[in-house]
Amino acid sequence: MLNLKQHFQFLFLVSFFVGLSPLSGTIFAQPASPNIVVILADDMGFSDLGCYGSEIETPNIDALADNGLKFTQFYNTARCWPTRAALMTGLYPHQVNMAMNFGPNAPAGYTGVVPQSARMIPELLKTVGYRTYHVGKWHLNSRGPLHNETWPLARGYDHSYLMLRQDNFHNPKLLFDDKQRIERPGDQDPDYYVTTAFTDQAIRRLKEHQQNDSEKPFFLYLAHTAPHFPLHAKAEDVAKYLGKYRMGWDELRIRRHQKQLDSGLLNCKLSDRDPAAVAWETLSKEEQIEWDSRMATYAAMIDRIDVGVGRIVNQLKEMNAFQNTLIFVLSDNGSSAEYIVRGDGHQPGAAPGSRESYRCLEVGWSNAANTPFREHKMWTYEGGIATPLIVHWPNGVKFPGTQNASIGHVIDLLPTICDVAGAEYPQEYADQSTQSLPGVSLSASFENQEIPDREFLFWEHQGHKAIRKGDWKLVARRQEPWSLYNLKEDRSELHDVAETHRKIVSELATQWQKTAQETNVVEWNTFPQSQNRHTPEYREK
Repeated sequence: MLNLKQHFQFLFLVSFFVGLSPLSGTIFAQPASPNIVVILADDMGFSDLGCYGSEIETPNIDALADNGLKFTQFYNTARCWPTRAALMTGLYPHQVNMAMNFGPNAPAGYTGVVPQSARMIPELLKTVGYRTYHVGKWHLNSRGPLHNETWPLARGYDHSYLMLRQDNFHNPKLLFDDKQRIERPGDQDPDYYVTTAFTDQAIRRLKEHQQNDSEKPFFLYLAHTAPHFPLHAKAEDVAKYLGKYRMGWDELRIRRHQKQLDSGLLNCKLSDRDPAAVAWETLSKEEQIEWDSRMATYAAMIDRIDVGVGRIVNQLKEMNAFQNTLIFVLSDNGSSAEYIVRGDGHQPGAAPGSRESYRCLEVGWSNAANTPFREHKMWTYEGGIATPLIVHWPNGVKFPGTQNASIGHVIDLLPTICDVAGAEYPQEYADQSTQSLPGVSLSASFENQEIPDREFLFWEHQGHKAIRKGDWKLVARRQEPWSLYNLKEDRSELHDVAETHRKIVSELATQWQKTAQETNVVEWNTFPQSQNRHTPEYREK
């Protein structure tokens, strides 16, 4: 019997030699191996896509889910850069020094420089003939404004449109088009908006690929900065949603949760409102108008991501590449409850979403974005680590339009991509042994089969920690005792059963501690930086 990779090599044997672009009539060679696109949102909550319970209009992403796979138990690492490290390397962030970016004198696991022996997806795909393109956020580079061995071009990408310093979607501080420095593009183009620019750059690379390298497969990593703060969006997109959130975050959570239940996405109770959030009805009318505008801007940011996905899908179809392109859509962590003002600051009275504004979603709306779960970005409760994952591949997904309850993690993307592309992960690199990959390939799920068993999944971020083994999850906030939940019965983590299952607590806690030692975890409160604040006014929620 042919395996998945052999099956598609056979299927596309003829098209490897000749393909026809239906719109242009141009003859292009078509690769046998699938093209691969990873689209990563930034700080998008579990319920923020229409197909995961949202009222936000995301028809293009929803269409990918309707004709692909929608995972219900997929995880990230709870924070931006650790997730990106895990995604690119297939290793836990502490294993590749990306738990934090504290510099070369920090303990192993916290230096912020991924070792060369941790091979990244584009480096592996280059060995089997792929062209590789990066657009957007990277967050895996060492500090400093100069191109170096930690930037995308030095880690296997043929081209990179790199966001180095943002803080303003309408006029970001610093980008690089390959090695060409781009400062404040909004100064020259008043209509500049970075989410649209990222889509433009992705399409630019796809068109170039079609023209120059159509016989080769490609890998495109599109890492959006939306809907991360500051809440910036195009005025026409904000206007589309203004006034639609006057019902408040409490009612929105109820509506989204009901939609999740009705669709069969989840079967769990809605968690209580976050204790740090106030009841909506206690706000004044003026406060409700202000908060409505924030959620409207956040929704507009996600809406614009979806518009870009539609444009990319259309480009793939124009290239006659859509059928054999494997697309992943996911988020790097749960929605953020943070409050901060930085960058260009906030001008009082600035229009919602404008370049003069600097606003965050904060705890009430973040709680709604992460419906039905508890907690937010940074925490290892489900609200911080559960992400949508949509997989679309017409030539590879045998039962499109299905939900998949397999337990997965961003460490699984590299093994999956290597599996379908036929790339091998090396046992050593530059005379250094490589680390064993903790992830598994998800490719069996494309054929509605079970993915390989794994012993457990592991989390630690700034003292928040968790471990999941089967249906059992042990989790703790920073400097608090462990809690135990049976996620099959209680996905929302409402009923702590640690007292009645002390043996399971002991076994999982022992396994967590062993893994923490093996992966270079350091007790968070021993770092002087653990007392630092981004700004004097900063708060986690």
